[in-house]
Amino acid sequence: MTQQVSSSPFLKPFFLKMPVRVVSPLRQRRHTLPASEFRNLTPQDAISVFEIEREAFVSVSGECPLTLDEVLNFLGQCPELSLGWFEEGQLVAFIIGSGWDKERLSQEAMTRHVPDTPTVHIHVLSVHRHCRQQGKGSILLWRYMQYLRCMPGLRRALLICEDFLVPFYRKAGFKEKGPSAISVSSMHFQEMEYLLCGQAYARRNSGV
Repeated sequence: MTQQVSSSPFLKPFFLKMPVRVVSPLRQRRHTLPASEFRNLTPQDAISVFEIEREAFVSVSGECPLTLDEVLNFLGQCPELSLGWFEEGQLVAFIIGSGWDKERLSQEAMTRHVPDTPTVHIHVLSVHRHCRQQGKGSILLWRYMQYLRCMPGLRRALLICEDFLVPFYRKAGFKEKGPSAISVSSMHFQEMEYLLCGQAYARRNSGV
């Protein structure tokens, strides 16, 4: 058997080796993949990530927040700042972040990871088209923010979003910092901030 051990309540547990008990194949579960799992992403997840991102953003704005090369770059440099939601082994939603070392986000922040900094730049949150309108984006964002709170040295998270998404992020606890200096094509954004310190640790309201 195995003893399940987790350093954080929000990520996939790891396992310690224990004496193995032989189980008859007839008693083994038919499906071994967990029904629902949250874990850090790896470069091996990049294609699935990019396919979900491309479908979600190109159809709306014509632009992807991250190219496939940038997805691979961030998942290689800072996989610990990503979080994926898997159901039956399939990616259904994800967040990708990177480190940043300035007070405000700039164009450089879109493609750069600065290690060992107190600020996380959230590049993208996306949900598979078959799983939208189910609250998955809100749930994943809540789990991600609580996960960041457990990481030593992190103090805040920054992101940019279009005006119509401001209420979504405000509801999640983000505050507006004003118009962003970043622009993509003809799109303009608001910059938002979430302080990871000094906030009460609260269980998410499942009705949100």
